[in-house]
Amino acid sequence: MTLLRAFLVASGLIIAVGGIVLSSVLTRALSAQTIADNRASVSQYVDGVLRPELVQGNRLQVNRHVSARLLGELRRNGSLVTVKVWRPDGVLAWTNRAQQRIGKRFELDGDLEEALNERVAAGHIDQLSSDEDAVEERLGFDHLLEVYTPIFAANGRTVLGAYEIYADPKGLEQTLASRRHLIWATVAGVLLALWLALVLLVRTASSTLRTQTRELRDRSRALMESYERLEASSLEAIESLNATVEAKDPDTAGHSRRVQRVALAIGAELDLTAQQLDALRFGALFHDIGKIAVPDGILVKPGKLDPREYAVMKTHSAEGAWIVAKFGRLREAVPIIRHHHERWDGGGYPDGLAGAGIPLEAAIVGLADSWDAMTTDRPYHRALTTEEALAEIRGGRGKQFAPVVVDAFFAVLERHPGELGVDEPVRYAV
Repeated sequence: MTLLRAFLVASGLIIAVGGIVLSSVLTRALSAQTIADNRASVSQYVDGVLRPELVQGNRLQVNRHVSARLLGELRRNGSLVTVKVWRPDGVLAWTNRAQQRIGKRFELDGDLEEALNERVAAGHIDQLSSDEDAVEERLGFDHLLEVYTPIFAANGRTVLGAYEIYADPKGLEQTLASRRHLIWATVAGVLLALWLALVLLVRTASSTLRTQTRELRDRSRALMESYERLEASSLEAIESLNATVEAKDPDTAGHSRRVQRVALAIGAELDLTAQQLDALRFGALFHDIGKIAVPDGILVKPGKLDPREYAVMKTHSAEGAWIVAKFGRLREAVPIIRHHHERWDGGGYPDGLAGAGIPLEAAIVGLADSWDAMTTDRPYHRALTTEEALAEIRGGRGKQFAPVVVDAFFAVLERHPGELGVDEPVRYAV
């Protein structure tokens, strides 16, 4: 929700900046166009009024009678302040103000020179500041619309001179102001409506998203509860299967639980991670579950197994891994169950792994399994004494058992002998 709010704020700022830029561009374009339209209008009006009196064929002609008629025509248009008629050589041919300047030559520059030489009209609203504007300043003006436009002969090609027109910009400025306000108000209204529509859309989307998130959370919770129930049921099923294996051979009752306790003690000594210990817990508990596939005659045979029977018995680790692999919760325990009968020297089964190629957790379960087998009575052998069993473990270091696992086993034996079913601590020098 915070991201949506940030999006609204950011979009509002972007729209506001975009509106200001757009309005400024439109305003400038409008001002330029309006000034151009007024320039053309003023030029056409002045040319329409003065041309019949000034242009005679291909020359400019001004006399006293023409001057009087021109002044009369210009007085009818109050927006025209000053009109000057220039010859191409810079001589002021006629003006309606400060007529004593008529007939004098002035230096041509700026827009007037451009109008004469480039044969194009120019015009803009300008502040009055030069000495030439003193007459207009005395009339109370501080800025005027200045228009410069060439005067063409009857043939439309020859430039006979140029008009310099000063017009009161009040009407123009009022028009510009009203149009500017219209532009800004329109752009602001459109963009505000757009942003409000975006706000409404975002709020609707936010509400929908919250609802969907809540529903998804509820579904996820229900799914998780269902998964936990399924997982619990699966574990119960496989524990029942494991109990069935032990029930087929009463002499090994409790074996899996004891192996689990010893394996976890060794794993803790080796500082295994929580994930490794979790896999070790189930790998040790279900390490012999594959014996469900071993015929009862072989499984409970009181004597030594012959080679064929032993080969069948050795399939239980691979069978157990295959069974446990069906349960997602126990997938991490599969390598432990499959390889707990591998030997450090490579003489184990089912894959003949050796040394560091044996998963550490599988090596731990292998030692724990051997320790429990040594210290409990079986139909085919008596339980070894603690000293005898420890001697077997010592002798198997680096042969049957991983050295690091053997060292961890004796470290547990020294500090927590009860975890291994031993009453007294036993010291062991590696």
